[in-house]
Amino acid sequence: MADIEVHDNDAAARYEITVDGRLGGYVQYEDRGEQRVFVHTEVDDAFEGQGLGSQLAVGALDDARAQGKRVVPRCPFIKKFIGRHPEYEDLVDAPDA
Repeated sequence: MADIEVHDNDAAARYEITVDGRLGGYVQYEDRGEQRVFVHTEVDDAFEGQGLGSQLAVGALDDARAQGKRVVPRCPFIKKFIGRHPEYEDLVDAPDA
């Protein structure tokens, strides 16, 4: 079983997911006060179809919630993920709220 971890790389302003220590993907964000704007998600082709994108989204959204951040999903992947997981809809702010 692979060791999968999601962490906030604050210096790079992105959440990263690692698989056995290897970078598998990331979601880039911009903080604007109390808002965390998710702008881009990318998963390495080597990990496609393994659910890493969803695990990354869960980790990023759960961390944003824990920090009391409001979420602006500009990234199509994060926006679609929230649409399929209504338990995260309460985090969403309008883009310029």
